[in-house]
Amino acid sequence: MIEVIYILWLRQLKHYWRSKARLLGSLGQPLLFLVTFGFGFGPMYTRASGGANYLDFLAPGIVSMSILFTAVFSGLEVIWDRQFGFLKETMVAPISRTEIMIGKTFGGATIAIIQGLIVLSLTYVLGFRIPNLASLAVGLVFMFLIAIFFTGLGLAIASKMKDMQGFQLIMNFLIMPIFFLSGALFPLENLPQAIYFVSRIDPLTYGVDGLRGAIAGVSVFGIYNDLAIMALLSVLVCLIGAFLFSKIEA
Repeated sequence: MIEVIYILWLRQLKHYWRSKARLLGSLGQPLLFLVTFGFGFGPMYTRASGGANYLDFLAPGIVSMSILFTAVFSGLEVIWDRQFGFLKETMVAPISRTEIMIGKTFGGATIAIIQGLIVLSLTYVLGFRIPNLASLAVGLVFMFLIAIFFTGLGLAIASKMKDMQGFQLIMNFLIMPIFFLSGALFPLENLPQAIYFVSRIDPLTYGVDGLRGAIAGVSVFGIYNDLAIMALLSVLVCLIGAFLFSKIEA
C-alpha cells in the first residue's frame, strides 16, 4: 500500500515540476493580492485598527488562498487521466481504489503546501515576519490540513465528472465564495449577522484563523478549536472522497 501511494505521490510531483508555466502562473494571483491589498488597503487598516500592520493580517490569508486554489484544482488530474486512458490502467491494477485516492490526495496536498511555502517566502520579502520556529511548525500543520481538506474535496468532485470545463466552472463557483468569506482579507468581527453566519460554516475560515493565530498571533476562535475542526473536516472529506472514488468509472 505504501509503495502504491508513494508512486502516485511522486507522479504528481513530477508533473508539477515539469510545468514551469503552471508554477509561475500560480504565483501571479497571490502576488497581486499581496501588493494591491497589502499596500492599497494597508493605510486604511492601520488607521482603523489603531496602528496594526495589515500585511501581518493579510499574509496568512493569501498563503491559505494559494493552498486552496492549488489543492482543489488537483482534481483536474483525475479528469485528465480519465480522458487519456491512464485512469483505466490504474483502475485495473491489483490495488485498491482507496490507495489510489490516498496517493492522489497526498500528492495534490504536497504540491499545494509547496505553493503555500513559496507564497510565504514572498510575504517575507514584503516585510512579514514569523515570530519563531515553533510558530512556523504550527503554521505548517494548518497548511497541511487546509491542503488535505481541499485536495480531498477537489478529488471527490472530480470523481463524479468527466468534463474539464464543467469541473473548472463548479470549482470557481465554490472556491471564490469560500475564499472571500473566510476572513482572509478582512476581520470577522463586527460583520453583519448573515455574513458572519456564512463565514462560520466556511471550512477555510478555521484554516485561515488557525494559520493566522500560529504565524501572526491573531486568532478569533482559538488555535486549538481551529485545529480540531480542520482535522475533523479533513478526515471527513477524505472518507467521502474515498467512497466516491470507489464508485468511479474510468
